Amino acid sequence: MLRVAPPAPPPGTVVAQPIAPATGSASAPLPPASAASAPRGPVTTATPSTGTAVPAEEEIAWSWPTAGGAVLAGFDEQKNKGLDIGGRPGEPVLAAADGRVVYAGAGLRGYGNLIILKHNNTYLTAYAHNQSLAVKEDQTVRKGQKIAEMGSTDTDRVKLHFEIRRQGKPVDPSRYLPAR
Repeated sequence: MLRVAPPAPPPGTVVAQPIAPATGSASAPLPPASAASAPRGPVTTATPSTGTAVPAEEEIAWSWPTAGGAVLAGFDEQKNKGLDIGGRPGEPVLAAADGRVVYAGAGLRGYGNLIILKHNNTYLTAYAHNQSLAVKEDQTVRKGQKIAEMGSTDTDRVKLHFEIRRQGKPVDPSRYLPAR
């Protein structure tokens, strides 16, 4: 289970704490991301997709991590912590939002060649089963930038397993991604 805790806010700062639903156990834990600076103020807004209060500077305009491809398996708290998206070997895998690479490697069984991006203090994304990685740890990436090529490492077919994690907990990416 991945547990990522943001750093404590400065004394005297008021920060809204969202309530997240309980989730089942993950098939394999994702490696921890290093902490970044705390939110700068108490301003919060409700996100339309979740209705949960998050700091205004934590809102993200997401994009799909592939140009096409059918969703092979949707989010399921017990069985699938993200979306499985079909595609062709070598098809570009794109950063779903601006961020920093906090993990790039094949050290987690079940994920194959994996990239994890940290977007802010609230959100991480994971991109699994790639045939090759185009970024390295600590590299900054832009939304829509090619970060990998789709493959079938540690899986039975070519696909991208894509996760969005909010405060360390898997959430349904289809509730955050724009309609296709």
